[in-house]
Amino acid sequence: MHNEFTAVIEKEGKWFTAYCPEIPGANGQGRTKQKAKKSLSAAIDLILEDRRADDLRGVPSGAIKEVVCVE
Repeated sequence: MHNEFTAVIEKEGKWFTAYCPEIPGANGQGRTKQKAKKSLSAAIDLILEDRRADDLRGVPSGAIKEVVCVE
């Protein structure tokens, strides 16, 4: 699945920090801008995976579940 999100990156001393305004709680950091983006990407992935698991717990067992791709 392909999704795109905004990465806001700031340099703080020798570190880069990143966050995603669309996904509250998604933060990353690294010694380079690229490492901060990679760390943020991993955080977004974990948050979305956790939210999906939580949300699917309430789905009735007889319901049809299919994947929808957003391009």
